[in-house]
Amino acid sequence: MSDLATAEKASQPPPSWQSRARWTKAAKLAGWRAAVAFPITAFVSMVVFWLASIAPFNPLAAYLGAKFERVSIEQRAALAEELGINDAWIAIWGRWVRDVVLHWDWGYSRSMSRPVAEVLSERLPWTLMLAGVGIALGVGISLVLGVSAARRPGSTIDRFATGLAHLVQGIPPFVIALGAVAVFSLALGWLPVAGVSRGGADPTWGSIAIHIVLPATVLGLSQVPWLLLNIRTSVITALTEDHVTAARARGLPDRTTVWRHALPAALLPFVTVIGARLPELVTGAVLVETVFAWPGLAAATVDAAVSGDFPLLAAVTVLTCLMVLIGSLLADALYVLVDPRVDDA
Repeated sequence: MSDLATAEKASQPPPSWQSRARWTKAAKLAGWRAAVAFPITAFVSMVVFWLASIAPFNPLAAYLGAKFERVSIEQRAALAEELGINDAWIAIWGRWVRDVVLHWDWGYSRSMSRPVAEVLSERLPWTLMLAGVGIALGVGISLVLGVSAARRPGSTIDRFATGLAHLVQGIPPFVIALGAVAVFSLALGWLPVAGVSRGGADPTWGSIAIHIVLPATVLGLSQVPWLLLNIRTSVITALTEDHVTAARARGLPDRTTVWRHALPAALLPFVTVIGARLPELVTGAVLVETVFAWPGLAAATVDAAVSGDFPLLAAVTVLTCLMVLIGSLLADALYVLVDPRVDDA
């Protein structure tokens, strides 16, 4: 093979993510990870019920609320027997799993005065919306700043991007949230402070779009340090690879070389970091929702923890576990789709 042909082959970007082999392997991986997710979630729920059984927590008092002190000891004993509170924790867990799987009955939330299933169906979409927009903003900011910094190491944009990453890395998300409220809501009056609508009015898509700007931006910024520094390092490394060097030797524009040849190879570790950051994203979402009074699961979780609302706490814990597992599954599947080492034959 001539030197020219070798250079032509080396200068080609990694294989397209649209190939059938990639999608087949990604689908197999997703199916395997989905199958593994069920026993993991079951184990997590078992641990939750076991911890509740050894914790200084009176489920009957949580069930009765303010009526607990007015109920006689005999009535308490009869009610505990009726509810099965005195049974072994594994039996209680088994009944809970049966009700969830067969009837979608997650129990009754005393703190919210409604079935847990209704609380989840009402609040979970808000949490998913905030987390989705937040991670999208975080990924977008990290890609733009990280790639720009990697193109010119040591430049002004590089120092700004890395300095911003290290600064944000040392600030808790709730501090960033309070600072954003103080500046953009209270001082400048550009954006609303909290909620999803003004004056208690019914939310519209327009009001939601305005109210989500601050919380989603804060949540995205909380993930930028790790994502930005990772993509910067990965792009710098990718710029030294053979196919990128050959592309530059052919006289391709620097922007084309970076975005079409170096970036696809740099996305592999970047996708891995996104998957690893999912638990932190969930934690950050809880804090951000609390500061901005976002009507997601955070406020319900806090109320449930304070009042000992175990059915709601168990449901939120299991759903959080599922969201992390599903997010990790998607990250691994995306890794396969962008991995140039997958055989396209």
